[in-house]
Amino acid sequence: MEQRKLKIRDLTLRDGQQSLFATRMKQSDIDHLLPLYEDANFYIMEVWGGAVPDSVMRYLDESPWERLRTVSNAMKGKSLLSALSRGRNLFGYVPYPDSVLEGFYKEAINNGLNVMRIFDALNDLDNVKESIRMINELGGIPDGAVCYTVDPKEEKPSGFFARLFAKAPEKIFTDEYFVEKAVAMEKYGAKIITLKDMAGLVNPARIATLIPALKNAVKVPVDFHTHCTPGYGLASSLVAIIKGVDILDTNIWWFGEGSAAPAIELVYVFCKKLGIELEANMEAVGRIRDELYQIRRSLAAFDLNKDNFPKAFNPLTDTLSQEVDALFDAAINAAKADNEEKLLEACHAIEAYFGFPKPNETVKNAEVPGGMYSNMVAQLKSLGSSDLLDDAMALIPKVRRDAGLVPLVTPTSQIVGSQAVSLAIDRKKGNKDYSTPSNQFVSLVKGEYGHTPVAVNPDFRAAITGSPEEIPYDVNKYRKPENPELPEYGGVKLAKNQEEYLLLELLPTVANTFLRKRRAEEYEATKPAEAELPQAKEEPELPAETDTAPVTGPVVEAPMPGTIISVSVKPGDTVKSGQCLLILEAMKMENEIESEGNHVIKRVFVKPGDTVAADAVLVEFED
Repeated sequence: MEQRKLKIRDLTLRDGQQSLFATRMKQSDIDHLLPLYEDANFYIMEVWGGAVPDSVMRYLDESPWERLRTVSNAMKGKSLLSALSRGRNLFGYVPYPDSVLEGFYKEAINNGLNVMRIFDALNDLDNVKESIRMINELGGIPDGAVCYTVDPKEEKPSGFFARLFAKAPEKIFTDEYFVEKAVAMEKYGAKIITLKDMAGLVNPARIATLIPALKNAVKVPVDFHTHCTPGYGLASSLVAIIKGVDILDTNIWWFGEGSAAPAIELVYVFCKKLGIELEANMEAVGRIRDELYQIRRSLAAFDLNKDNFPKAFNPLTDTLSQEVDALFDAAINAAKADNEEKLLEACHAIEAYFGFPKPNETVKNAEVPGGMYSNMVAQLKSLGSSDLLDDAMALIPKVRRDAGLVPLVTPTSQIVGSQAVSLAIDRKKGNKDYSTPSNQFVSLVKGEYGHTPVAVNPDFRAAITGSPEEIPYDVNKYRKPENPELPEYGGVKLAKNQEEYLLLELLPTVANTFLRKRRAEEYEATKPAEAELPQAKEEPELPAETDTAPVTGPVVEAPMPGTIISVSVKPGDTVKSGQCLLILEAMKMENEIESEGNHVIKRVFVKPGDTVAADAVLVEFED
């Protein structure tokens, strides 16, 4: 009988660094690793997508396209290269028309991408089927990802009779629900089906039924993607292997476990004991691991576990003690016997021995992705409201139900998390719930992101959007971003080619800053020739005039710190109650700041690009 094989998708260069180090790996670090990756024999390497296009521009001032090209040129086809895409949202927070999707997929595949893992935050199949078709037609490999989630915990009704006659809520996220999505994706043309457990919430008992159900329902390979944050990741991966999963997502040691996917070294030990061939060159993996240690050290500023490094471990040369070796055996025996308690006990003991982070009980109990939790912590800290964390966390199930019981994965995790924070602040201030809904939350409730798993209450939709009717995203309303000429840099266009313009379409605010720097650099590079010309005598620069008159009229203040995206009014304008004055980006969400009455604009104190503090005066009206 031929030995069973397990294919590996290595996440180290994308999801691993995103989960653990805020996507701060520089291109130079990746360039250093690529020659070592050539020999690793991974089936797939995830190197792009997710937060990479945004982060490398925003924080590293690097080109996303150059990163993809560099990896592709170095790997020479020795591993398939994959990216993560949010279906109709791609890498942004708004739905895009098919023309943008096709342009992006074409450019990505031309630059060396092989596999596009496509998911939709609502598991709305209408949002992925066109992407699957396009990627097939363009010569790529569409990977249909079904987002795993759970039904929220129900609050027990108060009072004896209320509890006595309460009906158990209908379960939505059953095995049949996920299988139905997978079968449809395969029918649309997906060549891989991934169970994407972005929050690490799928426990071993559930994976024991889900993987066989998926394997029986589809003919294409099944991939399992999870995280270790709540403490299920390693144990559930072991069960997935035993139950016949075809591809497993892992990270290399120093970039594994914790809030990331399981470490391949631990998976290798399990596979050796199970008689399964793990399809990777572990000697090459070891060479990558050695280099990753120093890279992780260099990322200490972004490492939440920088003071708690795991022990070094080489599964090819290090001999495990009898006690630790027995833990691996105990985990396998418990997994085969469907004894979840003993399995988790053994896997947690293994992780503790090697010094990996303990399960995050807060995230586990709240049933949210680790990144969503850390974002909420950061948001509340920036607002000076860290004391509201427990309140905001407790409001997540309410916001999620109100919005149609959406799965929590980017962008819905960010939308729901930010709205829960706003809701907690509203209640603290004595305001009614949803006094400050973000533009994205309004769009989600309206229906512009797609069909939610459960229908939104029409009364709630009317209160948030002004209409009880579900209104889908209208592609005819899409407006391409401007590509202005820049007179200060010789009149060149902001985006000089198609790939740069795509960045403007997907990430307009970040790309605008990034591309202006590129044009400035190019313009400065022409200066040496101009330096030989006579220089006009520079006049001394006069200080800018500032309006220091006291504020006497009614004002509009910033509800939270953020960045001004656009301003819609100017002094002298007459505005009506409810009219949008400006858009404030806060917590990655756009918030329309509206007039609370009919007024005449006296002064506007901000302009696009300004960063403002909470309660900063934005607009003054005439008395």
